[in-house]
Amino acid sequence: MSMAEVDISLDIGTKAVRLARSAASSYLRNEKLPDPPADPIFQEKHGVFTTINTYPGNNLRGCIGFPEPYYPLGEGIVRSSVYAATEDPRFEPMKPEEIAHVTFEVSILTQPVEITVNPEDRPRAIHIGRDGLIAVYNGASGLLLPQVATEYRMNPEEFLEALCEKAGLWEGCWKYKKVKISKFQATVFGEKEPEGVVEKR
Repeated sequence: MSMAEVDISLDIGTKAVRLARSAASSYLRNEKLPDPPADPIFQEKHGVFTTINTYPGNNLRGCIGFPEPYYPLGEGIVRSSVYAATEDPRFEPMKPEEIAHVTFEVSILTQPVEITVNPEDRPRAIHIGRDGLIAVYNGASGLLLPQVATEYRMNPEEFLEALCEKAGLWEGCWKYKKVKISKFQATVFGEKEPEGVVEKR
């Protein structure tokens, strides 16, 4: 059964976000990394991203993850959270005191599926707010989570252009057949405020 057919409960989502926060916090304080919860889903392999935003400004502070199901979900959350806090090349590594002033968001991904229509028809194959995108070409790649298009009020063409930019490719790269573009869905959970209530998004 694909993740698109599974309704991940708010309880599981809350545990996922708590795990992400605990992992980053523990790493920054040189403490032992947390063990994943015992729920079976945390042992299943899924793609996952952790996004860290400033609070209350809601500016991106770090976002890293794994588009493919490389790791069991629990391990993927721990790894992506630590990397988002310390390895995002767009930002300086976080300091321990920052943890109290950021929120954590976890996106649990479905398996990416290539969009195989003719390149000019790719915009019609994208559902804004539901689909995230991955572009791959000649060793370069980029990924945008579904919530990016919603947050910036993008239409499908704008979303594809942003994807080309994220991958470091040329403007309009999505119009070329040799550029592989795949889509995926994500179930997203995030804190309303630091260490606060977790909501499904």
